[in-house]
Order: sequence, then structure tokens, then C-alpha cells
Amino acid sequence: MIDFTHTKQLFQLPGNVVYLDGNSLGPLPKSAPARIEAMLRDEWGEMVIRGWNRAGWMQQPSRIGNRIAPMIGAPEHSVVMGDTLSIKVYQALAAALELTDDRNVVLSDTGNFPTDLYMADGLLRSLDRGYVLKTVEPDAIVDAITEEVAVLMLTQVDYRTGRMHDIAALTEQAHSVGALVVWDLAHSAGALPIDLAGCNADFAVGCTYKYLNGGPGAPAFIYVRPDHANIVRPALSGWLGHEAPFAFDRDYRPGLGIERFRVGTPPVIQMAALEASLDIWESVDMADIRSRSVELSELFIAEVEARCPMLQLASPRDAARRGSQVSFKFDNGYAAMQAVIARGLIGDFRAPDIMRFGFTPLYIDSDDVLAAVEIIDDVMSSRAWDVPEFHQRMAVT
Repeated sequence: MIDFTHTKQLFQLPGNVVYLDGNSLGPLPKSAPARIEAMLRDEWGEMVIRGWNRAGWMQQPSRIGNRIAPMIGAPEHSVVMGDTLSIKVYQALAAALELTDDRNVVLSDTGNFPTDLYMADGLLRSLDRGYVLKTVEPDAIVDAITEEVAVLMLTQVDYRTGRMHDIAALTEQAHSVGALVVWDLAHSAGALPIDLAGCNADFAVGCTYKYLNGGPGAPAFIYVRPDHANIVRPALSGWLGHEAPFAFDRDYRPGLGIERFRVGTPPVIQMAALEASLDIWESVDMADIRSRSVELSELFIAEVEARCPMLQLASPRDAARRGSQVSFKFDNGYAAMQAVIARGLIGDFRAPDIMRFGFTPLYIDSDDVLAAVEIIDDVMSSRAWDVPEFHQRMAVT
């Protein structure tokens, strides 16, 4: 069993604050500043451009991909880093469509993160081949997987409610009708055990600034099932996905396997921060993380419901159907969230009425949960949220 008291000491947490927003941006690992400083001073500062070879900058996307692979149940050399999650969604969906070119439906659900749907819609419009993006309610996905579906594109854990799809069951069903599957793991990588290889997933993407604590702007990852990797055509033919980038050929020749899904220059400084976080992750077990997260979430739900009847649980009550976040509905949820933040509890808000809280056991414990509930109870019972300053919307909610 993980010593969570020890892991909490590995993160820099702001004083007098309960931080329940690691599902949106993970806090800073204490080792990250030194790692970044060393990279800046000893690598960039001393090696300058020679760092691409001497410090292994060029191999960073693959090296870090191999460190993330075990966390998502993927084999070695099937995950690579770089670019943003939106770019990786585009790459994965475009590749999947080329493997299923006799069908015309991309199926997703109405709970999917908007950028995934935006990227899909933009791609399908650009292709102009009669593709249709079809979205249904999450609970209707099973019945909507028919033989006209080319690609099933879903986010495992809903960003608003925490509702969780069954990767294995839905992947198997999609394959049974000849469809491929793209999974977005943005709200599940680092939060719960995932077995991409075991469930035969085709493609998966995810970010590293949430549960993986890579910092704001940390790069995304993409997984491609090994038997697809050498036959799919990368829609974004970036020079670092070329078989020989420094040959500077006029014609594009895709690299081998997952390497062809590299696009542009890797964010070396940001990846240094991510590597510092991964040092922590390699010392923990995802089953322990998940078990403790469920305990904390259950405690939070029970306490909030007992003390704040005006809040309505928006997340699935069954922990087996819920990721590592808990959401409550409240008509004035934005103002209420600003009020609790002002009192020292950081969560976040998702339109139209969701107050969202994340439970990350590496640095959150039961004392934090109880302190959070005290703040919520005080704000709600006193209507402290009902003042003009808390109703003024900021750019980031």
C-alpha cells in the first residue's frame, strides 16, 4: 500500500488552501523546479544546440512515452509525446478513418469534451467525403454502435460529471460491427487503472497537466495499437515524424511505428517538468490510487449531502461508474464556487451549473476532504455566494 503521507510531501501545495482541482491542473512536484533549472543551466546553458544530441532532447518524446505506457496498459514503443491534446485527437481520428474508409459515421456522445467534437467536425468538413459526426446521450451509446459507424470516439471519464465509460465493453462492441475506437484519457490517465492492450483499443490520447502533474501546457500523448502503427498514414506529416528528419527530403516518408505520430519540435523545458512528476508516479501503484480515491470521494459525497441539501449530486452515485471527481449541481454554481475559493477551497465550475471537485490521493487526504466540506457548508448555509463580486465571470472558470 502506498504511503500517501509521504507522497503528499512531494508536492508544493499553497498554504491554507485545500486543493481539489488536480483533475484540471495538478500541483507542482517539489522536484520540478530543480529539474527545470538543471535543464536550463546545464543543458541549454552549457550545451546550447548540442543538447539535442548530448542531453537526448530529440529522444524525449519517445522516452517519456515509454514511461507513460505502463500507466495506461500500453506496450513499450506504442506511446509518443508532443503537441496538444487537440492535435492528438485530430491525428488519431484521421488515422482511424483511413482504416475504415467504407463507412461514414463518427459516433460520439453529448458529454464529450467540446474540443474533441470541434476537432472531429473540422476534420470531417475538410475531408468533404460525406462523413457525419453523430452524437447521442452517453447512456445511448451502446444502441448507437451500428455497422454504419466508422469510428467510435469517446472520452472515458466525462469532464463535467465524472461519469465513466467501460473501455473494454465498448471497444469490444465497436469491433464486433467492424468499427475502430479512439479513446480520450484526459480525465482518467493517472486517476485509475487502464489496460489499453488488454481491451485491444485502437487509438488513445491524453494530456499530462491534470493527474500527471506535468504543469500548465504540458504535452499530450498518443497511443496507437502496434498492428496499426506501421500501416496508418499520419494526417499531419511533420518533419519529426519523417523516417529521416535530417535528410531534409522533399517527399515525406513516415517514420517507423509510433514515431510517425510526432509532428513538430518537442517542448523540452516542459518535458523536463513532466519527467520530474513521472519519477513520483513510478513509485506508486494505480490500484492503490484508485482505491483511495474512491474512499475520499465517498466520504465527500456523504458529508456534503448530509450538510448541504441544496446541492444535487451530478456524478454517478456508484463509484464503479465514476472517475476521480465529484460534481454537484447548483443553480448559482459559479458564484458558489468563487465563494468557496475565496474561503480557501479550490475546485472549479463547468457550465451551466456544475461545481466540480477532484480527488487525487497523492496529495489529498481525509482531513482535506473534511476541511473542504466545512467550507462548502459555511458558504451554502450563509449564502455567502450571493454577493455581486462572486457573480462576475472571469475568463477561466
